[in-house]
Amino acid sequence: MEFLIRDYDKYNESEILDLYQSVGWTNYTDSPDMLKNAYAHSLKVLAAYANDTLLGIIRVVGDGYSIVYIQDIIVRQKYQHQGIGTALLQEILKTYEAVYQKSLLTENTEKTIRFYKSAGFEMDTDIDCRAFIKMY
Repeated sequence: MEFLIRDYDKYNESEILDLYQSVGWTNYTDSPDMLKNAYAHSLKVLAAYANDTLLGIIRVVGDGYSIVYIQDIIVRQKYQHQGIGTALLQEILKTYEAVYQKSLLTENTEKTIRFYKSAGFEMDTDIDCRAFIKMY
C-alpha cells in the first residue's frame, strides 16, 4: 500500500476523533477538548495518509533534546500490518536520533512487545529499571 508521511500541523477534530474511535481509545474520544489541547502542546505529530484518508498518526511530547516520549501511535485497524506504524515510528526515531532517551508506555501484549522490540526498544525490566505512572 502506498502512503505518505507528513507533519500533522492542522488539527482536524473529526478526523482525529474518528481515528481514535477506530481503535477504541475512548479515553481520548470522551475528552475531545483535552485531546485538542494535547495536540496543540505536542512536540511533533506525524500522520500517514493515502490520498486524503488519515491512516495513522504518531504524537511525541518532551523537550526534543534529552527526552522524547511517544505518547500515541495509532493505525486504523484495517490498515494495520502494512508497515504504516513501523514507518511512522522510524521517521520519529530518525527525527530524534540524537535524543538520549526515547520512551513510551504501551499495552502488555505479545503483539506490542514484539513491535517495539523490533524497533530497538527495550522493556524497563530488561535494563534493570522500573517505570512508574500515576493516573489522575
